Amino acid sequence: MTTGSELLEALPVAVYTTDAEGRITFFNQAAADLWGHRPELGSDQWCGSWRLYWPDGRPLPHDQCPMALTLKEGKPVRGIEAIAERPDGTRVNFLPYPTPLRDASGRLIGAINLLMDITDRHQAEIESARLAAIVTSSDDAIISKTLDGRITSWNAAATRIFGYQAAEIVGQSITRIIPPELHDDEKRIIAHLARGERIDHYETVRVAKDGRRVDISLSVSALHDRFGKVIGASKVVRDITERKQAEKLKHLLIEELNHRVKNTLATVQAIAGQSLLRSASPSHFVTAFNGRIQALARAHTLLTQETLRGADVGAIVRDQVLLGASAEDRISCSGPSIMLNSQMAVQLALVLHELGTNARKYGALSVPGGHLALRWGMRADDADHLLIDWKESNGPEVRVPSTRGFGMTLIEETLRALGGESVINYYADGLTCEITLPIPKIASSRAVFHSATPSTAPAGELPEQPINQTLVGKRVLIVEDEPLLSMDMEASLMEAGCVVRGPAGTLEMAKQMIVGADYDAALLDANLAGQSVEELAAALTQRNIPFAFVTGYGREALPQGFQDAIVLGKPFSRIDLRSVVQALLYRDADLVKLRRKKV
Repeated sequence: MTTGSELLEALPVAVYTTDAEGRITFFNQAAADLWGHRPELGSDQWCGSWRLYWPDGRPLPHDQCPMALTLKEGKPVRGIEAIAERPDGTRVNFLPYPTPLRDASGRLIGAINLLMDITDRHQAEIESARLAAIVTSSDDAIISKTLDGRITSWNAAATRIFGYQAAEIVGQSITRIIPPELHDDEKRIIAHLARGERIDHYETVRVAKDGRRVDISLSVSALHDRFGKVIGASKVVRDITERKQAEKLKHLLIEELNHRVKNTLATVQAIAGQSLLRSASPSHFVTAFNGRIQALARAHTLLTQETLRGADVGAIVRDQVLLGASAEDRISCSGPSIMLNSQMAVQLALVLHELGTNARKYGALSVPGGHLALRWGMRADDADHLLIDWKESNGPEVRVPSTRGFGMTLIEETLRALGGESVINYYADGLTCEITLPIPKIASSRAVFHSATPSTAPAGELPEQPINQTLVGKRVLIVEDEPLLSMDMEASLMEAGCVVRGPAGTLEMAKQMIVGADYDAALLDANLAGQSVEELAAALTQRNIPFAFVTGYGREALPQGFQDAIVLGKPFSRIDLRSVVQALLYRDADLVKLRRKKV
């Protein structure tokens, strides 16, 4: 007949007993295996473990272990986990079940303890928690579903991408986020998974809660039960909408670049042919051809700065008429910021190059006393047309040409192709040209001073004459961190009769000067040694002191809330500088609409 000890020895779980004082009286082989050694019967107390720890790693004295508590309190202890360390240093997570033993009279005579090795379960819980954290924090949507397409899990990223909260989508069919035309694809994927076949990563489209189509990258993995049977699928979804849009934009840009390169080569070919045909000598051809190619190159540089979207009229004037050096005191230019599309920008650049070249060779700019006034804006009677007024004066005697040169032909034909026109008049001391050009859309019409004479006219109006008010006695504060530039500004304004304060080259100095005195106007560097001047602009505004930003950056670099302020772009001429100060001081000066000439 099998004894109780033999039965306990045969159990696959660790079991041991103690007397009432906790001395171990029996243990089976499973217990010895769990402890990693064999304790001495009748001597070792409470537990055969080499060392004991609480689940959080704190040492657990043997006389405070669950078996000791059972013997002290005379009742079973349940639900306490512990860690046993073996002599070789390995550790075992276990769950004890100590139970008191009593004789027939109820007297406590010892206890029996069953130790469940839960190391594997503990590791599985850790792994499960780790995976749950990964799923929760993942930037990719992680979705699981059954083989019949019912959603069983839905993480936060899935909510961000598709808009559904987990509570409203779990338990629903996966087809809620699949376009109708792709439902058959989903059925084929499920069939492949059920057969144990591998699903390669692929890209597809899904539908968000608000109806948006979302480009996604999708990975599908089969879910198995413990017998290896496929019971569902897990999907990892990455939103690739931005990447797809970038790819489309890249393709469009490549196509656009290809188109522009070919058009540019055709333009160069035409310029070469026409220049050669109308040139009096090889040297004349080289000069004319090189000038037109350089004009074309400058125009394309402007376009690349705006990602080929277009160019501003003022920038075109700067590059083609002022030739990038706005120290040309004999040229006055004014007009609002008007964006032209890329094609129109290139064509207008060539037109202005021809006019500028003619003025420098034969017109007003060919003699010391000559002057060129160039103004542009929206036509007063038609807001969809750009009006450019070119007026040369004090030049050599002008005669009407007996033949049409390539320059004038290019101007007339270019404008005609764009739906515009030019009216050219030859007066005794200079040529005038009025250009009318229809433009599809105005990107902006804020006042930006590109050169000598700024316009303070509202959109659609231009001053008939430049502002010409005295600056004598006017107090102007200069805030500029470039010493040579501030010295030049100071000399120019003092020459015009201004009382110059500053210059202030630092933020702190500028703050003190703004608070400490009164000024009629201020010129404010838009960036002082890398520091924002927003505080200075706000202080000037609070004190009702008119100011202009002086900067080599675009408007996007101006402080927030001041993008519509007057801007004096670097580099600039002395006329530019004085004109901007005049505009600040006399912005209420009477203005006369630019009238179209009747010829």
